[in-house]
Amino acid sequence: MTDPSGISQRARAVAESATLAISMTAKALRAAGEPVIGFGAGEPDFPTPPYILDAARAAVDDPAAHRYTPAAGLPALREAVAAKTLRDSGISFDPSQVMITNGGKQAVYLAFQTLLDPGDEVLLPAPYWVTYPEAIRLAAGVPVAVATSDEGGFQVTVQQLESVTTNRTKALVFVSPSNPTGAVYARERMAEIGRWAADRGIWIITDEIYEHLIYGDAEFHSMPVVAPEITDRTIVVNGVAKTYAMTGWRVGWLIGPTDVTAAAIRLQGHISSNVANVSQRAALAAVAGPMDTVEEMRVAFDRRRRTMVRLLNEVPGIECSEPGGAFYAFPNLAGLLGRNLGGRTAETTMDLAALLLDEIKIAIVPGEAFGAPGYARLSFALADEDLEEGLTRLIRLTT
Repeated sequence: MTDPSGISQRARAVAESATLAISMTAKALRAAGEPVIGFGAGEPDFPTPPYILDAARAAVDDPAAHRYTPAAGLPALREAVAAKTLRDSGISFDPSQVMITNGGKQAVYLAFQTLLDPGDEVLLPAPYWVTYPEAIRLAAGVPVAVATSDEGGFQVTVQQLESVTTNRTKALVFVSPSNPTGAVYARERMAEIGRWAADRGIWIITDEIYEHLIYGDAEFHSMPVVAPEITDRTIVVNGVAKTYAMTGWRVGWLIGPTDVTAAAIRLQGHISSNVANVSQRAALAAVAGPMDTVEEMRVAFDRRRRTMVRLLNEVPGIECSEPGGAFYAFPNLAGLLGRNLGGRTAETTMDLAALLLDEIKIAIVPGEAFGAPGYARLSFALADEDLEEGLTRLIRLTT
């Protein structure tokens, strides 16, 4: 039935990004003078490092950066991304297999657009980042959520994947470290999943955007390295946003088999053409540059991670395991539901998020957005004093 508004079914079906909505709400309230502390942002609170800014300034003054360039990205950046991937992940790719995209989000979108036909199923371990199921649906695919548990470290097993696999299963989304849980897969578990996918003829779309944000005893591993038999059926997506504090620069990339990358480049040629050249030059400086500031940010996130987990576990009714990567905690808030909190009660974590914003001016992202009711995502990518103040408000409300 045609919608009288003229809006397509596709556009009407897309859910708003809950993480962006929460972040924008928090920013708007702060701009209006409210003392809101936002735990919703999926971005570092640090400025982009100076050497990257210098490269961008130089690009602004270079007329070559004012013109169209190849839709696949600047050749120098594609080469640098291939070199960086070998350095950090241990995977050898030819630069022709690299496509530069408008942020990691466009890389995810194009991966599904390139692989999926209508009705193809994509296995999606839950909790999942809010964009994955929407990007799958926009490619006429079917997301198949596979629930994981806190007790199991929010990590999916081969047995779980096998139990929901059908003859329509085309791909598996694999993320380590995870957004929203911070889960980091051990090498052996990752290799087992990769071998299973290879045996099944299933594609892997692996998001490595948090590769450098690893803590404690956790280690980053890349799927094609630990399970080389899946390399020819793997698409790697990544970007500069989280590692280099460059969320607003909008530079990501997709790496895959030559024919997959070529198809994605054709799509991008009609969607956006090249990524902004000043941003690409900045990204080139980032991926080819020193890692000192990256490590400084990681150390700060690690400190905040430990503070957040400690304070969350001091809240009566909250249980929070320690994330091994990314910059999020994903506590179980079930013990707060149905309780009297400032004269009000919340029956769902969606309601609880609204209550906390109203009563104590803290913004969290409810677990419903990630396919995990009863939980919430709290980012620790914010100033130490804000983090402690926000969680202290929560402790006072619940005691």
